[in-house]
Amino acid sequence: MNMRSKLLLVDDDHFIRRIIGESLTQLGYAVDVAIDGNEAWEKMDCNPQGYDLILLDRDMPNMDGIALLKRIKADERLASLPVVMLTGADRAEDVAEGLAVGAHYYLTKPATQVILHHVIQNALEDYQRTRELRERLGKQKNNLSLLRQAKFTYRTLQEAKDIALFLADASMKPTRTVPGYSELLINAVEHGNLGITYAEKGKLLENDCWDEEVKKRLQLPQYAERVVEVVMDRNPDGLVVTITDQGNGFDWHKYLKFSPDRAFDLHGRGIAMSSELSFDKLEYLGKGNSVVTTVLHPNQSA
Repeated sequence: MNMRSKLLLVDDDHFIRRIIGESLTQLGYAVDVAIDGNEAWEKMDCNPQGYDLILLDRDMPNMDGIALLKRIKADERLASLPVVMLTGADRAEDVAEGLAVGAHYYLTKPATQVILHHVIQNALEDYQRTRELRERLGKQKNNLSLLRQAKFTYRTLQEAKDIALFLADASMKPTRTVPGYSELLINAVEHGNLGITYAEKGKLLENDCWDEEVKKRLQLPQYAERVVEVVMDRNPDGLVVTITDQGNGFDWHKYLKFSPDRAFDLHGRGIAMSSELSFDKLEYLGKGNSVVTTVLHPNQSA
């Protein structure tokens, strides 16, 4: 995704603004700049739909990057906007704080044009996928709040997205939950049934061939019959969804929280973001090929 995507580069260092701004312009992006968090907020507040991604320095006078990121994520007009943090150092505690607040990626300054390209493209593609899902929310005419149980099986990424929409509408908190359902349902296909490892996905994303690899594996005999099972149950407290793939499972423990060790990777934040932002409870079972999510009814939420 590019199509002259508009980026806001926020940094108090004139040299960094010039170097990164020139690299982004060469990559085909439309670039606006701000010298600190206050100026950036004024630009976003006046035009909430004006930017597709924010590149944000962490350490700035007046309003620093973390303070601005918190303000962005607290504003429902801007909450889904991808933010890439820029940092001159990779202190673990600083990275962990930025990820916990809602940064999509971290970049060390000055980033090369190749790294800029990969990180921004992946962040924009994630944003576009979520935006498209949210635009489709509420299109189903049935009163899904009356539905007590449902069971699905699926194989493909498109089917995963369609089921994510259904579950999000059924949750009665669709805008909040659709990114989480989408993430977990897609993970069940790519990492579960198709056996694409964390390291493999990173390389596929770097080479811009992840979609092609997923399509290829779906046709292979060893994967062609595998399906993901989704069971939805509504109880007096809320909506419980269990997603089970036919893969070998994985060590899920380290992915439930934001980790500085993965801050500079092109992926690996989805489960933590789903747990923190989309669901009231997220729990993996057994070897990790089954995950249970809970969304409390509005009157049950803490």
